[in-house]
Amino acid sequence: MLNPGNSELEKYLIQHHFQILRISYTGKKDIPRAIISTYKFLRKTKTEIVHTHLFDAGIVGLTAAKLAGIKKRIYTRHHSTYHHDYFPKAVKYDKLCNYLATDIVAISANVSKVLNEKENVKLSKIHLIHHGFKLDLFENVPSEDVELLRNKYNLTGRENHYPVIGVISRYTQWKGIQYIIPAFKLLLEQYPDALLILANAEGDYKSEIKQLLKSLPEKNYLEIAFEKELFALYKLFDYFVHVPINNHAEAYGQVYIESLAAGIPTVFTLSGIANEFIKDHNNALIVPYQDSDAIFNALIELMKNKNLVSDIITKGKKDVNQTFSLHKMIVSLEKLYGE
Repeated sequence: MLNPGNSELEKYLIQHHFQILRISYTGKKDIPRAIISTYKFLRKTKTEIVHTHLFDAGIVGLTAAKLAGIKKRIYTRHHSTYHHDYFPKAVKYDKLCNYLATDIVAISANVSKVLNEKENVKLSKIHLIHHGFKLDLFENVPSEDVELLRNKYNLTGRENHYPVIGVISRYTQWKGIQYIIPAFKLLLEQYPDALLILANAEGDYKSEIKQLLKSLPEKNYLEIAFEKELFALYKLFDYFVHVPINNHAEAYGQVYIESLAAGIPTVFTLSGIANEFIKDHNNALIVPYQDSDAIFNALIELMKNKNLVSDIITKGKKDVNQTFSLHKMIVSLEKLYGE
């Protein structure tokens, strides 16, 4: 693991008896030392397959694996056009990872398309494997876990907050939160006790989001920087909104799957994995990109049409269970490792 210190993931893995090697890593300046440390580890353990996740680990792990002569070098591509759109100089490092890898896991058709059409990766090198989830954990949440979270954020007496609109997105421009806040402001005119919960409330667009939040009464919104009790968090929401600004901003978008698995009626724009299975008025409501009025109108439609809500919840759960199970992902990865 490349980290400056301990992390929730590391604690979890140790708890479940996985062997962990943490290489102290604070940023790009540590890459040469991290490559050397990883190379020594791979040689010592006679590793046969290397599979890396995320950008820095891809550069470090794939380079070390190539130097160590490891023949099976895999990386999972977790971003789509992010570098193309915002950091063009970093695209060369994406292409370096593409070259060093013998196989690339694309987490969505969107990512596969970017790899093939924008970065000239052969389709034979790309493997479409969707993220998998323990989907039952989103539905079967102990009531005491939900109540603990409600108390933690002073949300007892839930009837005093309706509707509760949930958002789980980093504060970054392309997530589209800047269009949700004006929509929520319109909602307050009809529902003055509505509550907007913004989770993962950190990121490079924070100052802009903070400025927009000044237009709302403080009692009507709640910011949560990080909450590890994700399953219980979804149960605090009456409705869920996720509206990236275009169809390729998301490489995947786990919240598309999670919110449907949790049985929350949703308003989406189509991006990442949503392009592959979200259907308007079938398993969610779809709105145009960058359109606050449309977000508001979709929320009102959900609130006024209980039959529609029931139908999309049922269909949403069915769709995610068919395609995004953890078992299906593991079987696909095992097949890739064995090829």
